[in-house]
Amino acid sequence: MIKTFQLRTRAHSEMIEITDQIQQWLSEEQITTGLVVVSSMHTTAGITVNENADPDVKTDFLRRLDEVYPWDHDKDLHMEGNTAAHLKTSTVGHAQTLIVSQGRLMLGTWQGIYFCEFDGPRSRKYTVKVIQH
Repeated sequence: MIKTFQLRTRAHSEMIEITDQIQQWLSEEQITTGLVVVSSMHTTAGITVNENADPDVKTDFLRRLDEVYPWDHDKDLHMEGNTAAHLKTSTVGHAQTLIVSQGRLMLGTWQGIYFCEFDGPRSRKYTVKVIQH
């Protein structure tokens, strides 16, 4: 079973929590056990699992990535000018694999799934694949 979700990002860099959207779909499809792979369909946007309680975590996360990968670098050759976004996506990763048990995503108390935009705003897609056993 597979589903592609669409979203619209609003900022150049942002983290959008997608946990509830995925959980709702799993519930609608009556998925009770297995694995889900959540994958960004873009080379300049990633997927991560991180804290969802304190919004400062997202702010700090994005700021620190900007410090490591500054947007403007005089030696970058990529003609689109978004080398930093590609590097951030490679660092964060384009996908995450999660466990589903008793119909629920198995996440820790403070964990959420985030779509990470690094070159927005844009229309984006991510795909969720269920592997049942």
